[in-house]
Amino acid sequence: MRVRAAVLALILTACPVLAVQPDEVLPDAAMEARAREISQQLRCPVCQGENIDESNAPISRDLRLYVRERLLEGDSNDQVIDAVADRFGEFVLFNPRPDGANMILWLAAPLMALVALLTAAGFLRARNRPTPEVEALDPDERRRLAEIMRDP
Repeated sequence: MRVRAAVLALILTACPVLAVQPDEVLPDAAMEARAREISQQLRCPVCQGENIDESNAPISRDLRLYVRERLLEGDSNDQVIDAVADRFGEFVLFNPRPDGANMILWLAAPLMALVALLTAAGFLRARNRPTPEVEALDPDERRRLAEIMRDP
């Protein structure tokens, strides 16, 4: 049973490595490391939850080859990422750029956190306020209350 679990764990951890085909790997190890680093930042247009390095979709293979081709042409990492984003749109970036309409994405979380903190502070402050003193009943009110309580 333990052997099966170990084999299953090995297969599951090795699956992302199997997406990059041997014919895609660059001969220069440093260049291949750059290609892998860039591939980790790009989303597969088909799978959407995987980066192109882990995806087996044909479009991801094409993108991996395109990334390596651009690197061989001498582009920097940022130039390659910009070229892929220009070609496929901002959607392929796992981390959207903090400019234009994407500023809403970048600012929404801090603003929501600030609103939540202010709401919590207001709630706690209101909860800790002392309750107003209740005036004691005068003798007429006590007599009237006693009559009401006795009357069924």
